[in-house]
Amino acid sequence: MRVLLVDDEADLAEQVRAALEDAGITVDLAGDGEDAQHLGATECYACIVLDLGLPRLDGVSVLRSWRAEGIATPVLILTARSSWQQRVEGLNAGGDDYLTKPFHIEELIARIRALVRRSAGAADPVLRAGDIELDTVAMSVRAAGLPVSLTAHELKVLLTLMLQPGQVHGKADLAAAVYGYFEERDSNTIEAFVGRLRRKLGAGAIETVRGLGYRIASG
Repeated sequence: MRVLLVDDEADLAEQVRAALEDAGITVDLAGDGEDAQHLGATECYACIVLDLGLPRLDGVSVLRSWRAEGIATPVLILTARSSWQQRVEGLNAGGDDYLTKPFHIEELIARIRALVRRSAGAADPVLRAGDIELDTVAMSVRAAGLPVSLTAHELKVLLTLMLQPGQVHGKADLAAAVYGYFEERDSNTIEAFVGRLRRKLGAGAIETVRGLGYRIASG
């Protein structure tokens, strides 16, 4: 899962990024509205966390521009506790949820995961495909009822596939879900991750669609 975090408070943003990455979420940072607008329009994110009080271009204007361009990425708005009018404006501009500052990082993580599940049409926090279960709260995996130990990158690949069970994901799409904007993306490593997942979950767990990519097996 890859998230864009937009906040001009650099120290806070770094603390939040570290906590999110500890929870298995890849994070890109933007410190002003113009960078946020560009990244949100050109990169693929599972969710965007957007502070509305931004330099260069305010968050509401950024959000409106994304929605006008047809970008449907779920957006979690961050606002000061007293700014209820700003929250209403952000929600009316296309925001999906909000959180007031200061906040508990556990609540932020829970809201991000809930937004991502909701946008994928998955109400249950436990995703299932055949005999594979992925608990999006505990970020744990079971296959045929037995726990399976996965690396952080393997888990991100599996989560991406299981959130959209009927969709074929190319190597570039999966690499974008695993690596941040400034990290080198080697699509060949995706083959290695898929191979390891098959060894751990079963050879038929992930299907190869020749010339297109991979999808989770339905059963």
